[in-house]
Amino acid sequence: MAIRVLLGFSIPEEDLGHLFEVYQQFVENVFSLPVDLPFSGYRRGIQARQILQKGLEKAIREKLQCTQGKDYSDALDILIESSKEHGKEMTMQELKDGTLELIFAAYATTASASTSLIMQLLKHPAVLEKLREELRAQGILHSGGCPCEGTLRLDTLSGLHYLDCVIKEVMRLFTPISGGYRTVLQTFELDGFQIPKGWSVMYSIRDTHDTAPVFKDVNVFDPDRFGQARSEDKDGRFHYLPFGGGVRTCLGKHLAKLFLKVLAVELASTSRFELATRTFPRITLVPVLHPVDGLSVKFFGLDSNQNKILPETEAMLSATV
Repeated sequence: MAIRVLLGFSIPEEDLGHLFEVYQQFVENVFSLPVDLPFSGYRRGIQARQILQKGLEKAIREKLQCTQGKDYSDALDILIESSKEHGKEMTMQELKDGTLELIFAAYATTASASTSLIMQLLKHPAVLEKLREELRAQGILHSGGCPCEGTLRLDTLSGLHYLDCVIKEVMRLFTPISGGYRTVLQTFELDGFQIPKGWSVMYSIRDTHDTAPVFKDVNVFDPDRFGQARSEDKDGRFHYLPFGGGVRTCLGKHLAKLFLKVLAVELASTSRFELATRTFPRITLVPVLHPVDGLSVKFFGLDSNQNKILPETEAMLSATV
């Protein structure tokens, strides 16, 4: 999605696979200590970044040369046009840096949230069953379990209120990133401390969610807290901010929520799935929230009677998310 839809690149599947492997190496080392020694994480991250930028430069040049037959503007088009409107042509290095940042923002955070969604549906089968009940009530899922063809539209998804609550609760408890940085525009005082103009400040999304007084039983996974009967997120503007806040709120938040909703509907309507390991994996928070060694899950397709379709080999069952 990030490469082809948001950036409009036409990269062959084989090259895309190679870039993804290099990108994974870049992400794994992006927060390494800045010690430039052979075989250090910092050195591996720098090398991965150089390979990525070489591939991205090729894709950018091809994109700039081929603009015919396109009737929409992607994120990279908007970035380029915006700089021209302000009288500044972006250099190739700026384009490569901006592109890499867009890929990181689009992929890493969505992958994190998707994994957290699957993990919570595994841990809370009652939530998954309630979601299936909503899909049946809205005509997306037949009583026998078979998904209805052609029913998954944007307006249909908007009417799935419990699904919305599930996604909100996943993002409350398992926000992909810890927080964000802002620059102080004018000196102000907070709890008796003066914060000077020009300083950089960091706000913590996770600490905000953990300490917000509007949320009851903050450590409990409870999608109903966002339902109409309780609406725990309605009191105050800054108790719930998984996508940040203010004018610099996440530009891709609607796309991310749409992606998560489609994934949840797909999982609930077309498959049964179970944990492929004895215990759930340990979670780390850097560079984004994710299981240390991935989340191993067995997925089973369903026939029209909601019976599992068993693959021929056990190897086909297991997938690491």
